[in-house]
Amino acid sequence: MEEVKGVVKHVVLARFKEDVTPDMIDQLIKGYASLVSLIQPMKSFHCVEGIAEYVAHPAHVEYANEFLCNLEKVIVIDYKPTVLRA
Repeated sequence: MEEVKGVVKHVVLARFKEDVTPDMIDQLIKGYASLVSLIQPMKSFHCVEGIAEYVAHPAHVEYANEFLCNLEKVIVIDYKPTVLRA
């Protein structure tokens, strides 16, 4: 396996609570998208440290507090892609 250089992927899988409306889900998704302009490391995670900086950023913490209380379940996966060669 060969590690792809310069990229760390950050994947969030979420199940919203039943009482969360489609409009609220849209607002939460738009709120997440707006973090890109506020948190520099979020534009391109080049290392695990960039993800740590993003997670600790005050704008992310504020957003996460609102986002998480609307979820039934969440899974977060951070990984470096690899290339398999036969």
